[in-house]
Amino acid sequence: MTALGFLYPGHAAEDDYPRTEQLLGSDIRVDLVHTDIGEDAHRVDALREMGSPERLADGLQQLRLSGAETVVWACTSGSFVHGWEGAHEQVRNLARAAGMPASSTSFAFVHALREVGARRVAVGATYPDDVAELFAGFLRAGGVEVAGVRGAGIITAAEVGTWGEEEVLALARAADTPDADVLLLPDTALHTIAHVPALEKELGKPVLTANQVTVWEGLRLADRRVNAPGLGALFTREPIVQVRT
Repeated sequence: MTALGFLYPGHAAEDDYPRTEQLLGSDIRVDLVHTDIGEDAHRVDALREMGSPERLADGLQQLRLSGAETVVWACTSGSFVHGWEGAHEQVRNLARAAGMPASSTSFAFVHALREVGARRVAVGATYPDDVAELFAGFLRAGGVEVAGVRGAGIITAAEVGTWGEEEVLALARAADTPDADVLLLPDTALHTIAHVPALEKELGKPVLTANQVTVWEGLRLADRRVNAPGLGALFTREPIVQVRT
């Protein structure tokens, strides 16, 4: 049994995690602990505070007791708002405090893109435009070419958590660009796990979503690979992207 630990801010789309555990269909346990988010706002100052060491500390203690072998800060905006170097420092602090390998959803996207061999991405973000552009900047710092960014202007994770398949598909269609190898949906407050197959069929390309890549990152830290096509192209063993030249 491999036990993966996740620190998830507040309550929005946390049911994506037990759903993912079921779809993995293997000896994988997904342990999720909620952290206190403070103010629910897609605003830089609030997002920085959300990912502070103090707010993550209590959750880390619970994960240690659960027997988790790895920990991922399951929040994209609460990591990339610190910038490339700041997000690295956040993860280093998390690993030291947890005593186990650690990462965050922002780095999960970069690592997953390397896994699928993608060079150009389109971004469909629920965030306001200024926050969405910070994510694009983080990706560029990681060597990713961003073909386009579409923000939805939503301020709270609570509102994002109410979106269903229709809204998710609409955002994906609006954000996709013909020259993008992959579409990214970077908010862990957005329910996506049930929609990944439909998204990939609709767009005809891999789609990477926040909760999907977060669990994949936990598996990567644990040196586990699981073939689970129900979780999208990222979880298949075949080559995924034909890189354009």
